[in-house]
Amino acid sequence: MTTSAKKGTFAAETIRDPRWAAVGARDPDADGKFYYAVKTTGVYCRPSCAARPARPENVGFYTTCEEAEEAGFRPCKRCQPSRPSLAEQHAAKVTQACRLIEASETVPVLEDLAREVAMSAYHFHRVFKQVTGLMPRQYAMAQREKKVRLELDRGRTVTCAIFNAGYNSSSRFYEKSNKVLGMTPSNYRVGGADTEIRFAIGECSLGSILVAQSDRGICAILLGNDPDKLVRDLQDSFPRANLIGGDADFEQLVARVIGFIEGPCIGFDLPLDVRGTAFQQRVWQALRDIPIGQTASYTEIARRIGSPNAARAVAQACAANMLAVAIPCHRVVRQDGVLSGYRWGIERKRSLLEAETEVELKA
Repeated sequence: MTTSAKKGTFAAETIRDPRWAAVGARDPDADGKFYYAVKTTGVYCRPSCAARPARPENVGFYTTCEEAEEAGFRPCKRCQPSRPSLAEQHAAKVTQACRLIEASETVPVLEDLAREVAMSAYHFHRVFKQVTGLMPRQYAMAQREKKVRLELDRGRTVTCAIFNAGYNSSSRFYEKSNKVLGMTPSNYRVGGADTEIRFAIGECSLGSILVAQSDRGICAILLGNDPDKLVRDLQDSFPRANLIGGDADFEQLVARVIGFIEGPCIGFDLPLDVRGTAFQQRVWQALRDIPIGQTASYTEIARRIGSPNAARAVAQACAANMLAVAIPCHRVVRQDGVLSGYRWGIERKRSLLEAETEVELKA
């Protein structure tokens, strides 16, 4: 075989390798998964390296830095593949900041946090949001709310729990206590014994459906094949509440929810009791903004909420959704349009999307 033929064979093998596409795109998500080496220069790089593109016949792939160096290649001075990637460095600094926030008795000042991790305030704020999906203050507030729940669970007085969690006054906490705890602090402290959640089970084209409502609105819409399991799921999600089987009037509410499932064009206008973290609530609101008959990818939702690197966290928020259809996580698909990751089953997701597409086509 001639030299040119060999080069052509090597080039074809490289081009067929899916890793070559990542190198061509300088994909930072591929960093750490593999490294590529260039025979003519004797160096190996990260996939995201900004160096001039190499010819495919001169490229080889390695799983680790050690493998590349054992083969006789040295690390690129530009992308420094043997050192932690920029994403890893950012993750380490954000983790350090999170630990500082969690250990602080009050909400730390942004400039102080940035100084501790050796970053400018502006850059730190942007990186923190990219990594966690939250602004530093939002993360700090979530930690403070978590401390209140822990203090109340330990039997502390309401006032003691509020101040131990870092609130300067009880009035500021009471303004948002229902959103934080789902009930008043006193009711939470005694186990939610006075908190009532009414529920009923019906049947629809998707199988069994359980609808539950607190005094603030519908707090759960669960789908499945086993009504008893749906009740157990509700008990697991609201272990402190007093669950009450719905009467005839409440069953009419269930019928309205079923009506929306069977005919999406009627719209969903019932009040909701949405409980989740600050990040989850941002994701869920973005889902409600997706029009009937349309879909969005996890990555697109992450961009819409201002956290372009939080696609995985968006998927986790979708999985935590307790309000099927009302918060339409069925409208979120993979980047390639494939259906995946639906809490109540892919077939139900497909059925919901098909019904909504028909409505859109008839409009």
